[in-house]
Amino acid sequence: MAFDQGTRNRLQRLVGDCRRLLVDEFSLQLQQTYGLDPKAGEITPLDRLAHLSDRDRHTAQLLRETLAHYRGAQADNAEQRKLGIERIVREQAFTVLNRLAALLMMEARGLLLPTLSQGQQSQAFELYRRVAGTALGETGDTYRVFLFSLFDEFAQELPALFDRYAPQGRLFPRESALMQVLDQLNHHEVQPLWAEDETLGWIYQYFNSAEERKAMRKASQAPRNSRELAVRNQFFTPRYVVEFLVDNTLGRLWFDWTGGQTSLRDRCQYLLVKPDEQPEPAPHLRDPRTIKLLDPACGSMHFGLYAFDLFLEIYREAWDWEQTHGPGSLRPSPSGRGAEGATLKPLSQSYPDQKAYLLDVPRLITEHNLYGVDIDPRAAQIASLALWLRAQRAWHQAAVKAQDRPPIGNGQVLAAIAPPAERDLRERFARDLDPLDAELFEKTLQMLKGLPELGMLLQFEQELSQLIRQVYVGKGTDLFAEQEQENWQQAESRLRAALTTFAQEARASYQGRLFAQDALQGLRLIDLTRARFDVVVMNPPFGALAASTKDRLAKAYPRSKNDLLAIFVERGLALLRSGGRLGAITSRTCFFLSSFQKWREEIVLGVATPEVMADLGHGVMDDAMVEAAAYCLVKHG
Repeated sequence: MAFDQGTRNRLQRLVGDCRRLLVDEFSLQLQQTYGLDPKAGEITPLDRLAHLSDRDRHTAQLLRETLAHYRGAQADNAEQRKLGIERIVREQAFTVLNRLAALLMMEARGLLLPTLSQGQQSQAFELYRRVAGTALGETGDTYRVFLFSLFDEFAQELPALFDRYAPQGRLFPRESALMQVLDQLNHHEVQPLWAEDETLGWIYQYFNSAEERKAMRKASQAPRNSRELAVRNQFFTPRYVVEFLVDNTLGRLWFDWTGGQTSLRDRCQYLLVKPDEQPEPAPHLRDPRTIKLLDPACGSMHFGLYAFDLFLEIYREAWDWEQTHGPGSLRPSPSGRGAEGATLKPLSQSYPDQKAYLLDVPRLITEHNLYGVDIDPRAAQIASLALWLRAQRAWHQAAVKAQDRPPIGNGQVLAAIAPPAERDLRERFARDLDPLDAELFEKTLQMLKGLPELGMLLQFEQELSQLIRQVYVGKGTDLFAEQEQENWQQAESRLRAALTTFAQEARASYQGRLFAQDALQGLRLIDLTRARFDVVVMNPPFGALAASTKDRLAKAYPRSKNDLLAIFVERGLALLRSGGRLGAITSRTCFFLSSFQKWREEIVLGVATPEVMADLGHGVMDDAMVEAAAYCLVKHG
């Protein structure tokens, strides 16, 4: 089903209606049940909530700890509490909408029996109710428990979305509100959309209305915080642009490595190849398990979804290549190692036969090839779901039964969230560390400041070397890169183990576990910035720099500091291997305004070579008022 303007308008109304229903429902729950007033920012002491059951009292306590975690080191006043409660409501509403959409998309792909599509008359629930009988109470209570059991099952592979004990997943709509939301989701005009991969991306974009974006821009020329930066730049990339950029980056790399002997030559309709072009094949084809593609502003991972299709072909051809040319004919990455740092065996030695190999390919793509980062945690949530669903569709198309499909881990999609700011928890955690590790941990958290606004623009790989020297060797001492890497890996391993233990301790509070989880997420992001990628593709934010990060970015990117798009391109090229390819869609003004001259001369031409460009004009990214260009750059060797 094509996502024409009429279809998008209908989906936009649906998402807006569902958001209002859920926001109203959770605002009422917080105020009437849990004693958190969204309007006044007042918090009723728990001992005055005598009406609560033990379960609801426990939830009320966890909501208070979540609010304290969101506030961090900020002042405890009514305004900060209002902002925190508003965030709780917004994140709970988005998570519930995504969960329900995910179940409907699983139904459409044959992963689930009808669960939501007929509400409480759905086939799967009817079977569940026959077993449960009246043991779980009225029909509404039983239906809620039924849905919770599904959430818990899928939380094993998609914790960012389905974990009911995560801070964004504590609340659930009461029966009347749930039925209203399901009525909206099951409307006959939108039912065909649940079979489309793009639906998740449009839900993500439409959750924040165009009116909200306009109000933000009216209030300030530059984004004032991480949420405004995310919302103001939330524009869905059209499919043809995605294909154009991925075809001429990932597709082109594989085309060159195979000497043009690839089905991608016909599969990639936007791959620009001369009719008589026949490049020299590489002496050794790259092992597909080592090819890394990054989207540093991934949104709903639209680039990754299409890249998944190409990787399926790449993996199939790699097996055939090795069968023809023998074990050892697939070259590892320049580091000689795979995504997890382990030395890779040839494919034929890793799998007993082609069937076993192809069965594992969707998992390999999700865990080894596709990387995404976004400053909006909601984007990471929905991107992880989108890739998981794409893997399930691949298995479904290959007639692989659900019980025979390999489990998919957490994948490589990360949210650039703020480092934990609770000083008392940081001090308590540090008390049990070696003094040098404690110093490194504190300085690492300081280094992560600004992460929600900057994400992958933070140059951790440069700052980390200085930290290692300062903490473990002393200022002014030279270290070989190998020593720095080894020191960091050993220290990081100790910190990860200590944080995991800290979160699992019986005496750990819920807020303490959130503290540990956020710190672990920060360590994962640092590792990601130290990796080098073969492909970077993106639809990055553009425009003025936020006041809170302007000085830091201007110092780090003096040649690109006048616009976020220029900074993202410079950063993307820095994250590439030599010969890697960057594809981006941005405003076209960077290619002719005089303020971008240094960027064009020293980055676009100095670090890379422009290879492909399409001048797209107005109206490409929905309601974004910008003339766009899509282009691919090749990093110099």
